[in-house]
Amino acid sequence: MNRYKIAIIKGDGIGPEIVDEAIKVLDAVSAKENFELNYEEYLMGGCAYDVKGVPLPAETVEGCKNSDAILFGAIGGEKWDNLERHLRPESGLLKLRSELGVFANLRPTNVFDELVDASTIKPEVLKGVDLFVVRELTGGIYFGQPREKGIDRAYNTMVYTKEEIRRIAVVAFESAMKRRKSVCSVDKANVLEVSQLWRETVEEVALDYPEVTLSHMYVDNAAMQLVRNPKQFDVILTGNIFGDILSDEASMISGSIGLLPSASVGGKVGLFEPIHGSAPDIAGQGISNPIATVMSAAMMLRFALNENNAAERIEKAVQMVLKDGYRTKDLADYGAKEVCSTSEIGSIIADYVAKI
Repeated sequence: MNRYKIAIIKGDGIGPEIVDEAIKVLDAVSAKENFELNYEEYLMGGCAYDVKGVPLPAETVEGCKNSDAILFGAIGGEKWDNLERHLRPESGLLKLRSELGVFANLRPTNVFDELVDASTIKPEVLKGVDLFVVRELTGGIYFGQPREKGIDRAYNTMVYTKEEIRRIAVVAFESAMKRRKSVCSVDKANVLEVSQLWRETVEEVALDYPEVTLSHMYVDNAAMQLVRNPKQFDVILTGNIFGDILSDEASMISGSIGLLPSASVGGKVGLFEPIHGSAPDIAGQGISNPIATVMSAAMMLRFALNENNAAERIEKAVQMVLKDGYRTKDLADYGAKEVCSTSEIGSIIADYVAKI
């Protein structure tokens, strides 16, 4: 029997609620597929600041580095908004990513047929959408130096090295090889020298993947095309700031950010989390949607533990649950036969996992 050590970071707001349901589903699938998951819980975010005085305690970093994977909920909230930048919850997450060396953010966007009316985009445009955003996570303008804010002038610097571009491009092409063998690299090479280097390097990497079709698109056009015809995309490869914006846009295609997972990989240990925030306004009410976290757990099984059958079992269970009309409050207006609490939908998914 395979045994894995999983670091659990529940975080703030609805984080504890949604992670608890993902663990419930993981326990069901591990029993069915005959492997063992051992969980160790750590603090990060506002809750860590309240207890330890810092958003990322040293023991969290050490525990995560000694795990096989990390399942994370969400962090942040107005309670901590006035703290100095290095003490805010979000700084803890950025530091953890840096400590882990993860450089690739993976965000799948799939549109469930049962929820095609939940989006503001026409159903005929959405039906069949299945795209995969590969975003570079540790370089670009968010981290470039120098940076400064003055009274009348501020600046940031966009920097990418050839090696940083090469390694994220490899992730995208490897992902495409497991999908429909198409990569669209998004940049702004018509005005940015950084993007010119990006495009040149991506084309070099493409030579190693002759089966994959490579295309290029300027980021402004990509933003438009995601709404106009999202089905044209298979794997979207892009840098940090462009990927931040485009992946959020892509997430809204599905109609609810409560459905979509993400993974941060490339280092020794991967970090798996829903794309949404901590939603402190609904924390403790039992109405949050845990499906994105459950699907993040499925990504963890696939990308970190190589338990592909277990990942597929969870994904099929979620699809069946939605097909049978079970919804949380955020999706109550879209084909709901029964509106469920956070805990109830988690239990139903776990039951379906056991039945498949």
